[in-house]
Order: sequence, then C-alpha cells, then structure tokens
Amino acid sequence: MQFLRAILTPLVAATLLAATAPLVMAQNRGDDTLLEMQQAFRKGDRNKLAQLLPAARGHALEPWAAYWELRVRLGEASPQEIQSFMQRYAGTYQEDRLRNDWLLLLGQRRDWSQFAEQHPSYRMSDDREVRCYALLIDHIKGTAPATVADDVRSNWYAIRDADDGCNHAAGELYTAKKLSALDIWRKARLGVDANRPRVVRNAVEIVAPDALPQLKEALDTPSKYLLGRATARGKVRQELIVLALIKLAGSDPDGAARQLDSKWSVHLSPEERNWAWGVIGKAAAQKLSSDAMGYFGNITKDSDLNDDLLGWKVRAALRAGQWKAVAKAVDAMGPEGRQDSTWVYWKARALLAGKPSDADRAEARQLFESIAGTRGFYEQLALEELGQRISVPPAPAPLTAEEKAAARANPGLNRALYAILLGLRSEGVREWNYTTNLHQSGGMPDRELLAAADFACQREVWDRCINTSERTKGVVDVTQRFPMPFRSTVVERAQGIGIDPAYVYGLIRQESRFVMDARSHVGASGLMQVMPATARWTAKKIGLTNFTPDQITDRDTNITIGTAYLKLALDDFAGSMPMAAAAYNAGPGRPRSWRNGPVLDAAIWAENVPFAETRDYVKKVLSNTTNYAAILTGLPQSLKSRLGTIGPRDANLPEVNKDLP
Repeated sequence: MQFLRAILTPLVAATLLAATAPLVMAQNRGDDTLLEMQQAFRKGDRNKLAQLLPAARGHALEPWAAYWELRVRLGEASPQEIQSFMQRYAGTYQEDRLRNDWLLLLGQRRDWSQFAEQHPSYRMSDDREVRCYALLIDHIKGTAPATVADDVRSNWYAIRDADDGCNHAAGELYTAKKLSALDIWRKARLGVDANRPRVVRNAVEIVAPDALPQLKEALDTPSKYLLGRATARGKVRQELIVLALIKLAGSDPDGAARQLDSKWSVHLSPEERNWAWGVIGKAAAQKLSSDAMGYFGNITKDSDLNDDLLGWKVRAALRAGQWKAVAKAVDAMGPEGRQDSTWVYWKARALLAGKPSDADRAEARQLFESIAGTRGFYEQLALEELGQRISVPPAPAPLTAEEKAAARANPGLNRALYAILLGLRSEGVREWNYTTNLHQSGGMPDRELLAAADFACQREVWDRCINTSERTKGVVDVTQRFPMPFRSTVVERAQGIGIDPAYVYGLIRQESRFVMDARSHVGASGLMQVMPATARWTAKKIGLTNFTPDQITDRDTNITIGTAYLKLALDDFAGSMPMAAAAYNAGPGRPRSWRNGPVLDAAIWAENVPFAETRDYVKKVLSNTTNYAAILTGLPQSLKSRLGTIGPRDANLPEVNKDLP
C-alpha cells in the first residue's frame, strides 16, 4: 500500500476534483474503506455499506462509495435522494451510471413521465434496453421517427439475454402493426440458437401466447416433437417446427437435416425453410463437417438469412473452395456486414479466384484498398495483397506539455487510475472508458486520446494505454499501441529457447494487456495467463525444481513458464504459429482435431475455428506479432509468411509433446 500511496498522493493532491476543494486528504486512510465497500456491494450488504460510507467522505473515490451505497437500495430510494446524488456528483461517471440504472427501473415500472424527464440528461446513451424504452415513449407520444420499428428490432436482436425494455417495446409495436409476426418469430429463433429459453418464451408470448405449452415440448424434446407430428398447418405450428429444428440442429445437425429434408420441408414457407437450412448449415460448419455446404446449398434465397448465418456460409464455402458462394453470401449481408473487414477481404479474394475479369480485378483492388493498413489481421492481409509489407507507421508529432497537462488534470482519468492502482480495476476501467468516450464530438479527438494514453502509459496501466491509443483514427503511436514492458526479460527468455520475441509479445498483449495481476474466469494467472495445471506440467517438463503454484503470479516465473509452454506447443504443431496460438487459448486437443480435413490457407483455417473467442484470439495474436516484429527489427514484415498452410498431421513426422495439456 505504501507504493500505491507514493504514486497516487501527489497525483490526486495536485489535480483531482478541484471543484470540491478543499479536499480532505484522507484517501490513504480511506483506501481500505473503499476496498471493503466494494466487497460489501458485491455481496449486496446494505448495512455494511451504510456503516462505512461516512468514512469514505472526502476520499478521491467518494463518488464510487456513494454510488454503491445507493445502488443496492435503488428500488426503495426516493426520487429526492436520487436527485440529490446526481446533483452532488454532477458530471461524473457515477452520476450517469446511476441515471442508467434509474432509467431501467423506471422503464420496468412503466413510469414514462419520470423516464422522459430523466432521459435527456443521460450522457452514455449506450444501453440498448434504455434506447428501446425511449423509442417506445416516442411511439406512445406519437413523436417516434419513421425508423422506430427498425431501431427497436435491431436493438432487440442485438441483446443476447432476456430483457424487459426491448421485449416490451417489440410487443407494443407488434400490437400497433409496426413489427410483423416474422420479426417476433425471428427473435425466438435467435434465442433458440443462442440457447436462451427465456428469450424464446418472451418472444413467443408476444405473438402466440397459447402456444407456450407446445413450445416447451418443442424445446425440451425436439426430436420427439418432430417425430410426433404429421403436419404443420398455420404460421404458429410452422414456426414451432422451425424452432424444434433449430434446437435439434444444435446437437445433431445431420438429424435435423434428415427431418427437414424427408418430412418438414414441404410444410414450411420458403423463408422458414431457408432459415432452417441456414441454421443446420451453421451447426455443421461449426463441426467442420464436409456436409455443411450441402446443407447451405439447399437455400434458395441467401437474403432470407441474417449476417451470422451468412458468415458461417462464407466460412464453409472457404473450406470447400467454393468462391462463387463466398461472394454471393457476402453480397447478401446487410450494410454493416458488407463493410466488416473480414467479409470485405474475402469478397475481394473471391473476385480474384478462377479467371477474374479486369472489372473483377479492379473491384477487388478497390476493396483491398478500403481496408488495407496495419490495424488488424485482415487489414494487414489486404495490405499484402496490394504488394506492400507491414511497416511501422510514422510517429505522430510529440505531445506538448500543455496536452499532457490537460490529461493529467482530468478528474475522471485521475479517479480511474486511482481506482485501478488501488485494486478496483473494473470500476477504474469503466470510468476511464466513460471519460475518454464522452465528448461533444462523440469521443476525445486524436490528440486528447494520445495524451490520455500517455498518462496511462506513464503510470504503467498498460491496458488503458493500449486501448485508448487504439481508438485514434488519423494517427498511430506504436509505442502506445504496442508497448514492450519487461523487454529484457521477454527477449532474453524467448531467444534463449528459440522462439520469436515478437510472437511472445503478440500473445501477451492479447492475453493480459500486460496486466500483472490479471486473472481469468477459469483461473489463468499473470502476464501470460497460465493455468495452474499447465504451470505444474510445464515446470516439470523444463526441469524447474521446487515450483509451487503460487509462483505463477511472479512476473519472471510467469514469463519463463508461459514462453516454455508456447515453445512446446509450437514444436507440437511443427512450428505453426496459428495452431500454437489456438492451442494456447483452447488447449491442444481442439486444434489437433480442427486441422483434419483439406489442406487450407491458414487464414481460411483460422476463420473457420469454431469458437468465436479462439478465432478472434488467433487472428489478433498473429496480427500483434507482425506489428511487434516490425518494431523490434525495424524491417517490413509479412503476416502471410507467418500463416502458411494447415492440414492433417504428416504421419511421417515424429510426434513431439503429445502429452501437451
């Protein structure tokens, strides 16, 4: 704690919350109080929060203490108490956070007058449920925009779990005939596909409440439900059949395909049939089944699918080498999907497949140019398609003393860093993001973002340094985006065991953002996010004597074990960086099975990784690695050279580290 105080006391004394001066500099004594209050808030302990709040008065993080105390009893608090809080902490993240919570509660209570009064002051405006309540009020008042149905639908579909705001708004708009029955049924379909039964039930209750008993049967025992019926007369019964097929496809796509092909296809509308085939194709594609494109091939109209299903059709077509299907599926996506760098890149590649015309080549080049850069995986690949390599972008003009001083005088940034360094990481991150996002023009301008990132870098809060700098649009500061803490340790250890230091840095950046005390929900720890069992196995493998699990939080030990495990994974996968990265994230057993099938361009292999987290992870680690290599060597780099091809293991090569956990 003495170290933290040495860092924070001058920081806060000089700049924090000048508007509330004179500050009682009791935060050092109150730090423990804040930590206790955070734990009490997580437990919902009202009494302890009320008891501790007086001791937090005057502390730099008092707004958090007051927020926690009021939030746990918000449902019983008077409007006067809430207004008093908002006035006392006006302009802070905590004020807007409480307003967000209060708006949700008012929406649930259907207190539209108070909601309408509070909503104009809501600055974050990023809560989809709140948006739906606001749109519904506009609809009730007759002031809704012409796009109200589209806006509610898009927000509702984007919410994965059950909610009240968008579900209620959708119900009201359905009653007003602004949303169709199909709009509601599609939400139910999305709920089944995501395994969210409450979402499904809430949607069906809007459009067909009498069908809830049948819905339960369809979802609990889909195979029995499908076998036990001979026909599906009427929209409701047809949609229940679709829901049952979607549910069955999740565990048995081939079985669902047989049911649809042999029995139910003739009973469904073309749109229902196409959607069902899309879900079955997606489920097969996630199993890397060679049947996936056959299932997708039964679809007569790609535009009947949403972007998620179309994305899986693209992935399956890439594995099958069906480039025309790739282009067709991307063309059927909505505007947002077509502009995503992933699908822009593959559309361009599809145009160049086979015997492209001059027009195809020109369009492909235009697509590559629209995304090419050093920012990410497909941006780098597009750059290489244009005949260029990945180099270090020119540095922006140095920050002036005035720009740095402005960042250091920002109360929100100071509170955020104080919270993070105190150990209130979640709270600090949220306040930091709020402060850097909130600006009249929709976020801090580039120079202010660079100054804020510099503030975090100087305090070695590397995740805020990186994430803030990544948001600049017109300039790139690689020293902020790709920092190299502990450089001598990482480079020496990596080179000592024959592994590229850029690869190690690329992985650490993705694993922990250089947060020393990072700990995942599954128990992985430290810079390289090593699991206890993996640490014990690796320590034994490399002869690290007297190792105990608690040592994994030590920086040097974590780097030693993490790099050793990464090298063992590389050896196990014959030097394939994409496969070793996948093994590091998902365990080695999965990529061993994912490599079976055709020999693929590694970019196609990576895009077909079934797990979204691992798919994103592999691409980001390789992109990071390429940027770090450019920085470390000072030479232009190739992402393609790090990808290669991936296919079944060569039986002639000896197996190494086959016991890799």
